[in-house]
Amino acid sequence: MEPVEPSVGWGVLHLFYRVDARRAEDEPGGAKRVLDAIDAFVGEDHQVLTFATLGHKADLGVMAFGPDLARLQVLQHDLSLAPLELTWSYISLTELSEYGATEDDERARLAAEEGVDDPTEVEARLYAWRERIEHYHEQRLHPRLPMKRAICFYPMSKRRTPQDNWYALDFEARKQLMAGHARVGRTYAGRVLQLITGSTGLDDWEWGVTLLADDPAALKEIVYEMRFDEVSTRYAEFGPFVTGLVLEPAEALARVGLGD
Repeated sequence: MEPVEPSVGWGVLHLFYRVDARRAEDEPGGAKRVLDAIDAFVGEDHQVLTFATLGHKADLGVMAFGPDLARLQVLQHDLSLAPLELTWSYISLTELSEYGATEDDERARLAAEEGVDDPTEVEARLYAWRERIEHYHEQRLHPRLPMKRAICFYPMSKRRTPQDNWYALDFEARKQLMAGHARVGRTYAGRVLQLITGSTGLDDWEWGVTLLADDPAALKEIVYEMRFDEVSTRYAEFGPFVTGLVLEPAEALARVGLGD
């Protein structure tokens, strides 16, 4: 199949399934079909995370991502041949935030907050900053997600009401608000891995948020704390949340009753 690759970022597909117990009983080999589909997809920058979900919204979650959307579609089709009922899905692309700090922003911060104005020291600090930013951008656009123990996914959009319209604010106001929002998120570095993907024009919401952590309480804490930030309190609309336990594919299938 001819690849379909975005000019910027990778495709991200979240799939949520309920096990069809009757089909699973009547059609042995269901788990093998799922494992074969995943094996065929993984590789060449394509990755899958599988998780057993908590709650009534699904039994099994599959998060697949990589540069080729056609390959994502093949995976979705191959999984549909297993005894699984698709309950929800979400498509998005990895992206960089338009509100990210620029080199000029960092130069101004060094002068205002740290009193650094010597040209040699400024350049040395900027060199280190460029390396950090390059690594950060690479992780945002081309992520390699670790096997944390818990995962949470939810979509969100910015509010557009007469009183609180995010898109009626000028760029500098939005950038300043997002900088404060990001500072809260950075306090969870090492505890919560956050992947924000864009879905404007691709799905019903504007962004998909995937959170990974070893401590499930950290998932609750980061969302709770961020809701006190003005970006969330005034301008955010949230979709449904799905939470699960990240497991190797065979173990996830066995947990949800699809082991062969």
